[in-house]
Amino acid sequence: MTNNLRVERAILRMTQQQLAEAVGVSRQTINAIETKKYVPSAVLALKIARVFSKAVEEVFSLEEGD
Repeated sequence: MTNNLRVERAILRMTQQQLAEAVGVSRQTINAIETKKYVPSAVLALKIARVFSKAVEEVFSLEEGD
């Protein structure tokens, strides 16, 4: 799974910590998602997409083989 969290955060000038607080997780969790070390649950993916006012598919997408 790939994502564009870093780009979306940059557009809003939002830090990893600010996004983490907005969705109720740690900054480390946001970092792990951005670096593809952790795949978020459906609920967390929806919460993140809501922060950016985007559809989940606009923030997260499957890669070949996923």
